[in-house]
Amino acid sequence: MFRRKLTALDYHNPAGFNYKDETEFRNFIVWLEDQKIRHYKIEDRGNLRNIHSSDWPKFFEKYLRDVNCPFKIQDRQEAIDWLLGLAVRLEYGDNAEKYKDLVPDNTKNADKAAKNAEPLINLDVNNPDFKAGVMALANLLQIQRHDDYLVMLKAIRILVQERLTQDAVAKANQTKEGLPVALDKHILGFDTGDAVLNEAAQILRLLHIEELRELQTKINEAIVAVQAIIADPKTDHRLGKVGR
Repeated sequence: MFRRKLTALDYHNPAGFNYKDETEFRNFIVWLEDQKIRHYKIEDRGNLRNIHSSDWPKFFEKYLRDVNCPFKIQDRQEAIDWLLGLAVRLEYGDNAEKYKDLVPDNTKNADKAAKNAEPLINLDVNNPDFKAGVMALANLLQIQRHDDYLVMLKAIRILVQERLTQDAVAKANQTKEGLPVALDKHILGFDTGDAVLNEAAQILRLLHIEELRELQTKINEAIVAVQAIIADPKTDHRLGKVGR
């Protein structure tokens, strides 16, 4: 419950602190005042240090009032948390120069993740060697030139990821075996007056039909995917309604 603040204050046992143990609790309050808060002068801390006194609760209640704590002695957890917060603020104030340049770990991790997610972010796009390298890759991969070399590099990266991975190369090397087609059984619908041109036109038409079939297949797949999302209503029998 108090582990993070206790750790920040270098408490000797942040993980095992038991505020319900009366002796441990009183010793903790003495440590907090002596080492961190230091609201009283040293000579005025005697009553608070006398942890075995039957009047200690009265002294602690007065201490809470003196440091302007909004909680009472009965609100032990809340009072401890408030005193720890006060101690942390005072500790930071005493060592502001020491802590001002520190960066939280979660911020460091976020920055590191951002850099890993976008590896091109730290490149010097004005470096002549960088420009020459990008241009050489663009020419090799036949990528159109662009005034922004970083844009060209991103295009190169996309092409490599989509076309030059092992899976992409293996897929491209696969030969499609089709069935033989008798062109004389397919009616062209017009006559160019040249038998060779007629045959070429028939081939182009068949290829176009094949492309249309592939397009239709992708459209059907898209329709099925959409239907899988919208055609699965949740039924609430209590309301007598069907729908999300």
